[in-house]
Amino acid sequence: MTKKKKYQVDDKGMYGRFGGAYIPEMLYPNIENLKAKYIGIIESDKFQTEYKNLLKDYVGRPSPLYFSKRLSDKYNTNIFLKREDLNHTGAHKINNTVGQILIAREMGKERIIAETGAGQHGVATATACALMGLKCVVYMGETDMERQAPNVARMKMLGAEVIPARSGNKTLKDATNEALRDWICNPEDTFYLIGSVVGPHPYPDIVARLQAVISEEIKQQMQEKRGKDHPDCVIACVGGGSNAAGSFYHFLEDERVKLVAVEAAGLGTDSGETAATIAMGDEGIIHGSKTYLMQDDDGQITEPYSISAGLDYPGIGPMHANLKDTGRGTFLSVTDQEALDAALELTQLEGIIPALESAHALAALKKLTFKPEENVVITISGRGDKDMETYRQHFGF
Repeated sequence: MTKKKKYQVDDKGMYGRFGGAYIPEMLYPNIENLKAKYIGIIESDKFQTEYKNLLKDYVGRPSPLYFSKRLSDKYNTNIFLKREDLNHTGAHKINNTVGQILIAREMGKERIIAETGAGQHGVATATACALMGLKCVVYMGETDMERQAPNVARMKMLGAEVIPARSGNKTLKDATNEALRDWICNPEDTFYLIGSVVGPHPYPDIVARLQAVISEEIKQQMQEKRGKDHPDCVIACVGGGSNAAGSFYHFLEDERVKLVAVEAAGLGTDSGETAATIAMGDEGIIHGSKTYLMQDDDGQITEPYSISAGLDYPGIGPMHANLKDTGRGTFLSVTDQEALDAALELTQLEGIIPALESAHALAALKKLTFKPEENVVITISGRGDKDMETYRQHFGF
């Protein structure tokens, strides 16, 4: 008899007491259709063959697991960097979009919609749509469009229509709201390609399964480099939490591996300008999922803040809410300044400029203590090209 997995989704779409599909009645046909088909599609030989070939020949996987000698010397432990920044399009997001595009095509959908914050998911979606010849519409907060202008240009060059979200604080939450409205209005021909482990079931499970290639490779690469198929600790940044879900996936049930998720504290968890959902949030429902989210005393969602466009989401994926609830995951908060300092440190020690999102994970090194013999993997979920203007302004380059 197969042992029940404690940290994976169950057949009701729940991670412990989190998850589910709390959705408007008009979305039920879309969600039920996807629930009925996604596992069969993903587990089919046809999907697996095409998906793995695309990951290898188009995305450029496996991404390297790089031993960071100078960083290791500084922190007196063995630090490995999982180089998702070296994927085509410059982040982990392409793992998910290539997979979901195959699902959408199999379901006969011809129009793809997506939401994006930092723009990496939007670029990855537009890329996959160009590859498959599908129409692409990306919703992006107007604030994010201004601070991530290079990614907006990339999406448009790839043929996507980029529609600004002008409600709220004009960031990721608001873009997601607009995408959901679109899907309600266009159920027949449209597939909603969600970029993180958020939203109604089955999306958190779909995205986690597609991003699980990260931890699958880590297992193989650790075996090659250290003679055992697991590190002692995996560290990843978390907004909605897709790169963390992928980095943790194959270690969820292996309690020899410490799982560390790093949130964006913004100007500080108690400043009122933060995106640290686990630290400051309460249980509630956002975008169709029961999870932790930032809300006021009346249950209204409060506006998050982070210097990082990809981490300022007021909720967190239900997988991560359950990891917090059960104590399986360790959650840390990192301020804007700590992330900026960590980005500069990696750049000048190793010649790798990380995305601001990934810099939050790197900043966790100053908050944790490791033994010299331990092996620590940090996922560099994206490259810093898109954040150069922020770095330039902050450091005065």
